[in-house]
Amino acid sequence: MSAVISTTSPATDLVAVKARQQAAWSSGNYAVVGTTLQIVGEILCESLDLRSGARVLDVAAGNGNATLAAARRWCDVTSTDYVAALLEAGRARAQAEGLAPTFQEADAEALPFPDASFDVVLSIFGVMFTPRQEQAAHELARVCKPGGRIGLANWIPESFIGQVFKTIGKYVPPAPGVKSPALWGTQSRLQELFDGSVSSIRTVSREFNFRYRSPQHWIDVFGSYYGPMNKTYAALDSQGQGNLTRDLLALIARYNRSGNETVVLPSEYLEIVIER
Repeated sequence: MSAVISTTSPATDLVAVKARQQAAWSSGNYAVVGTTLQIVGEILCESLDLRSGARVLDVAAGNGNATLAAARRWCDVTSTDYVAALLEAGRARAQAEGLAPTFQEADAEALPFPDASFDVVLSIFGVMFTPRQEQAAHELARVCKPGGRIGLANWIPESFIGQVFKTIGKYVPPAPGVKSPALWGTQSRLQELFDGSVSSIRTVSREFNFRYRSPQHWIDVFGSYYGPMNKTYAALDSQGQGNLTRDLLALIARYNRSGNETVVLPSEYLEIVIER
């Protein structure tokens, strides 16, 4: 498990791709959206049957949903992300609850920890966005001890959020050669990523419901605070922004099940428990 494997074509400038990603996730204020996803972390920790005192690593932790869920179960948690502002948001949330996880800047593709350092490795809608998917999977398995577990929550391609990213891609295409993040939400890709490095992969399909005041409210919040969408709107002229809003409103209408003027948007994700 020592080789660094690229998932991208030779023409892909990975330094530029990662710089753009980091800028995107640093823009807006992801914590506004991220805190609404807290239940996903709680459910994942229960599925993993976390035990108090376990050494837990949260990778691409954002503002700390999995971090807090594990810390509430008295685990010894290290929370990592390559966006310092998101770690600060997680630290503030932990302090408000009297929790004491460790926060450390780290790239999911080059985790600064020895082999087999953790009993459990987590990532909720985080590691799936790395440009070098094989390398990120390699790192998750490397730092997890033999017999330990890796717990992930990843949006599936057909989910509402998967379609949001497909819509964004019509206006700001992804870098050539970089695989779709939503592939992490498929059983076949997970088998490819972890082949030979784990003993079992168990998946369960779940739904998270985005609940907002109205379709325009969802667009206002995501356009202002969700980094990739914030950056997309900023890159477009007024006509492009209007077209993107039109497409997003159509997508919301397709998925919305509220039955009234509010928004209830179910977005399917794959919950993954991997035995190392």
